Amino acid sequence: MSDRLVRAISRDGFVKAVAVSTRELTERARQIHRTLPVATAALGRTLAAASMMGNALKEDGASLTLQIKGGGPLGTLLAVSDNAGNVRGSVSNPGVDLPLRSDGKLDVGRAVGCDGTLTVIRDLNMKEPYVGSVGLMGGEIAEDLAAYFVESEQIPTACGLGVLVDRDQSVLAAGGYLIQLLPGAGEDVITKVEGGIMAAGAVTSLLQQEDDPQSLLRRVMPDFELEILEESPIAYRCYCSRERMERALISLGPDQLRAMLEEQGGAELRCQFCDNVQRFDAQQLQALIADLENRRASRRKN
Repeated sequence: MSDRLVRAISRDGFVKAVAVSTRELTERARQIHRTLPVATAALGRTLAAASMMGNALKEDGASLTLQIKGGGPLGTLLAVSDNAGNVRGSVSNPGVDLPLRSDGKLDVGRAVGCDGTLTVIRDLNMKEPYVGSVGLMGGEIAEDLAAYFVESEQIPTACGLGVLVDRDQSVLAAGGYLIQLLPGAGEDVITKVEGGIMAAGAVTSLLQQEDDPQSLLRRVMPDFELEILEESPIAYRCYCSRERMERALISLGPDQLRAMLEEQGGAELRCQFCDNVQRFDAQQLQALIADLENRRASRRKN
């Protein structure tokens, strides 16, 4: 089954939930960045979280950025989602390799670190984006994200994220869920949510049994009658282009472009999120420099 996102609400109106299955997009990220297993798991969890959060933004052209800097060997984890839940991401040190934990699982918490911050940036096409940040609790990402919602947005939240890596380092299963209490939810609702999560077990085990986010939600929330609000495909999607990379070069200014021309004889730009590489030869750089110089001369005349 292709990657999908499902958004739901309980019939009683006290709980909203979203879940994703993200095996294909996580595998795509692994191939692009050539991540080793612990980096694959950390980046995959970050991508799943960003997808669920980004899909909640309904404004056209809106985007959400999730950045995790934990001080661990992986460095910075970054994921960007559009308002449909399509994501792209990167990790500073994809080749990090750590021993498994004593329970045989990948040590994502140690790889990410817990001496740092989780930051959420919502760009709603206004003058300034909304930025919220919290200190990391353990670096496992799911509990850190739940803490973010409680501290920054005052929304009681349960989060589960998981990535299962096969022996050949490919992705066997990936995805997650966010369950949030709505105003009026009492202790009985909290007890049912907590009980369902405890009984369901690990996200990756559930997705291995059935790679379907709707099934994931129903098994994590067995005591609730769910109304499905949305179900849609999601993918690893980057919006880079040659035109955007050209604008990035132009932003450097004529002096830096001239230095690049003298030192390298051209320029090669690689997107940090995908495997797109664009090359600009000496003649193309000279044309950019000439255009910038002409603009500068025109402004001086005016």
